[in-house]
Amino acid sequence: MFTEDEKLYVAHGEAGPIYLEGKMANRHGLIAGATGTGKTVSLQVLAETFSAAGVPCFMADVKGDLSGISQAGAMSKFIEKRKAEFGMDDIPFAGCPTRFYDVFGEQGHPMRTTISEMGPLMLSRLLSLNEVQTGALNMVFKIADDRGLLLIDIKDLRMMLDYVSKHAKEYTTTYGTVASASIGAIQRALLELETQGGDLFFGEPAFHVFDLMQTEQGKGVMNILASDRLLLSPKLYSTFLLWLLSELYTDLPEAGDLALPKLVFFFDEAHLLFDSTSKALVDKIEQVVRLIRSKGVGVYFITQSPTDIPETILGQLGNRIQHALRAFTPKDQKAVRAAAQTFRANPDFKTEEAIMELGTGEALVSFLDEKGAPSVVQRAKILFPLSYIGAITPEQRADLIKSSKVYGVYERTFDRESAYEMLTAQNESDARKMQAEKQMAEQEKELQRRQKELEAEKKRLEKAASSRSRTTSGTTTRKSSRSRQSAVEKAVNSAATSIGRSIGTQLVRSILGSILKK
Repeated sequence: MFTEDEKLYVAHGEAGPIYLEGKMANRHGLIAGATGTGKTVSLQVLAETFSAAGVPCFMADVKGDLSGISQAGAMSKFIEKRKAEFGMDDIPFAGCPTRFYDVFGEQGHPMRTTISEMGPLMLSRLLSLNEVQTGALNMVFKIADDRGLLLIDIKDLRMMLDYVSKHAKEYTTTYGTVASASIGAIQRALLELETQGGDLFFGEPAFHVFDLMQTEQGKGVMNILASDRLLLSPKLYSTFLLWLLSELYTDLPEAGDLALPKLVFFFDEAHLLFDSTSKALVDKIEQVVRLIRSKGVGVYFITQSPTDIPETILGQLGNRIQHALRAFTPKDQKAVRAAAQTFRANPDFKTEEAIMELGTGEALVSFLDEKGAPSVVQRAKILFPLSYIGAITPEQRADLIKSSKVYGVYERTFDRESAYEMLTAQNESDARKMQAEKQMAEQEKELQRRQKELEAEKKRLEKAASSRSRTTSGTTTRKSSRSRQSAVEKAVNSAATSIGRSIGTQLVRSILGSILKK
């Protein structure tokens, strides 16, 4: 429970209460343990304690049972026993102000971003692209940026990929070569993402991270992401949360060391973030985790074993709650030893043995002290939540969604002019231009044909006139012969001029008609 000297009471050891220092809460943390050992309850206790201190939180609810944090808890035999144990009889049950979000817009306010904001690096991970395909995607983003084409949703990216494929030769010297096979592979990956519902994640209005950092009546708002369906697409789940962390890091100003963090971010099923992840992306995650604490944000990873987290990131997680681990196999035993070695040893017990002996609701706890040094590990019992443990009803969820201050902000979508619309208009314009050019070529060809026919007709008439002239009576003078020949030539030239004018008029009308249709 929150105390006046800005300490967070979250567990009870043999020596008494165990506190998490408020000013050290942004130094990140880890909640680990086997399935069924109490990780979710520990998360809920930490989150509602932060809320009571006025710190908003973001949590991914992978099983649907974190929604109970919105309602007041109820007495049970277990809680009654713990209350007496901890001397907490006078503390009332209470829920936390809660907002629900859902990428698919089914169990909460929609959370979406744009293709441009996601960026090529994280999008490449989401689409499981190889190095060559990632390079092609980077090139597509660069061309779109240089041409001022907005990439908002998947249809924008599809159209841009098609455009680059058709105009690849034009960009070779400036941006490099892109193979049609790479473009095709990206298009197939996008199709697979759409079938998983990923197309709902991209669009506008894009989610504003500052909506996560609000309080109500002095309590921090609990922002819960419905992740039960999202978790069926592990890459989408982990990439989305990484994007959210990156947005927080980018948008928030430097804050330095604060008495309490501005926001605490809980990343459940954290191992999914690092499965099949390239070194470049792991380096980016490490950078974000290392630097985001200066923005006043604490990140807490929830997973089964500390070995699920790369060592470079694990070393930055100063606050630890370790629930029981089972050692049935040599691999499990190795994980237990690794977990034990991450704690500062306590001479009163063997850490490695204690990890395997812990009961449900018990944990090994080590928080950073006031100077930022890890405290000696203690065997402790995690406090019970004052909010409801378990899922709420669909009716309760719907009421909370409709009463939320952000209700209606993200529910109404819009589709402004972007790459799809601009390239579609350009394609239509190019098609009209090609059609006009084709018509001009055909009319030019027709004019040349008619001119040839006219020339042939003129020669035929001249030949006929010449033949008639030779058979005329010898008494006809040379002058009258020239006069008749001149009359014939005038008739032929007049016919040629009339035909040429008619063809020219048709050609001009056809060209003007093509231009006016543009």
